[in-house]
Amino acid sequence: MGMPMTVSRPDLWQRFQRIQSCPCGLTLDFSRLDWPTGYPDSMSDQAREAIASMAALEGGSIANPDEKRQVGHYWLRTADLAPNQGVTDEIKATHEHIRSFAAAVHAGEIRPPKAERFSRLLVIGIGGSALGPQLAADALGTAIDPLKPYFLDNTDPDGFDRTFAALGEKLAATLAIVISKSGGTKETKNAMLETAWAMDHAGLKFGPQAVAVTEVGSPLDEQAKSEGWLKRFPMWDWVGGRTSQTGPVGLLPAALQGINIDGLLEGAREMDEATRSPEINDNPALLLALAWHHASKACGAKDMVVLPYKDRLLLLSRYLQQLVMESLGKELNLDGEVVHQGLAVYGNKGSTDQHSFLQQLRDGVPNAFVNFIEVQKDRESESREVEPGATSGDYLLGFLLGTREALYKKGRESITLTMPEITPRTFGAVIALYERAVGFYASLVHINAYHQPGVEAGKKAATRALELQFQAVAALSTAGVPSTADEVADRLGKPEAAETIYKMLLHLAMNERAVSVEAGKRPADALFRALG
Repeated sequence: MGMPMTVSRPDLWQRFQRIQSCPCGLTLDFSRLDWPTGYPDSMSDQAREAIASMAALEGGSIANPDEKRQVGHYWLRTADLAPNQGVTDEIKATHEHIRSFAAAVHAGEIRPPKAERFSRLLVIGIGGSALGPQLAADALGTAIDPLKPYFLDNTDPDGFDRTFAALGEKLAATLAIVISKSGGTKETKNAMLETAWAMDHAGLKFGPQAVAVTEVGSPLDEQAKSEGWLKRFPMWDWVGGRTSQTGPVGLLPAALQGINIDGLLEGAREMDEATRSPEINDNPALLLALAWHHASKACGAKDMVVLPYKDRLLLLSRYLQQLVMESLGKELNLDGEVVHQGLAVYGNKGSTDQHSFLQQLRDGVPNAFVNFIEVQKDRESESREVEPGATSGDYLLGFLLGTREALYKKGRESITLTMPEITPRTFGAVIALYERAVGFYASLVHINAYHQPGVEAGKKAATRALELQFQAVAALSTAGVPSTADEVADRLGKPEAAETIYKMLLHLAMNERAVSVEAGKRPADALFRALG
């Protein structure tokens, strides 16, 4: 159990010196970590291994052995570091194509068939193909963006309808970006089909209002080519979805929205340079990874709560949740030993958190540490005083400092990342900082951050479940008599699948598709019959 801390002023001031300067005016404050004296230096052997592993990664080593892939998201902002000239040239050309395409759309040179110009942007993707663009849109968007962004990042029919209703008549002025390596990802494919149907219903054609971000030669690439989509941009197999914000996945929506992507790339590039330092105490990402290593006891024993004290960064906790948990949640280490590693991430925003889960963070189970995010600049305009001598922004900072201190006095550790303001440059630096920290942490705990067998297993399980649904409906129709889920499962020779069959048949019945249901006292008593 965490014990309350009593810290003298000299000791606290000495702790306050644990502030790491970062590029773009960012700072990392480790003063509220109770790590032992000399802790970073005591980890020098592991740190050197992490730096060497990162250097090999940037040099083009195979980092994803499952698919024999390199991992090159760092090349996206420093193309000259790519392992061969062909990749370097392709990255530079793609960035230029993104800039020129966005400029042509903004100028009205590329326009929709039935509207004066594009004014809405519909991003269709899932996971890393949506979270990064969503975060950037929210963090950097303005009221005068040339294209207002919307997102379809699920396969929820009601979610589709709400988005199309929000677009309304502006669907004719909507540019759709479909982001998928193959086009076969079910959530993305479904959202694309639903969008095409919505456009068709409105008397529009999807192709002249669509752009693809996909692998060259993929089924989606061929579809976009054959249907005359406006443009196709590449996705590379050496960029994972959760690290794709500085590639076409993130840059194209940002550029179309009107965000300065050159500033974003510059910030990421500056952070990359700083986080290549072989000196532990000069490398902010390595220090951040060591802080996580200490706070989580090197095994995910404590969760990381991300609390940005800025509305624009609300989605940062969701973005980091995927980046961290998909990268670090692994059953096996690099030696094939079962370790069940991971670092759970969740969060909300300040000061909203003080009215929700702060009570538990301070007084409940001591199973979390906090990553505070502070933004020093309050707003673009001058702030008015809400009471003599204090603005609303003063209160926001006060809540951050007060919350941090309240936690610290109860033995609850925290890290504070401070940004001078939210700009494309500082945003790019933050993305690069966390990407590198995740890579370093994975090396410190001896796992591979760049493959995701659990994600692939989930996709395959979903496909099998849909196949079972088709089989169950066919078996029910062939039987010609009302049947329970158990009876359908027995006919298929899959008694263990009765529960799944029940859920699927009930869903079909509730949506008046293929089957009807007569409810019983228990799920096992429900009788299903085929329609038609």
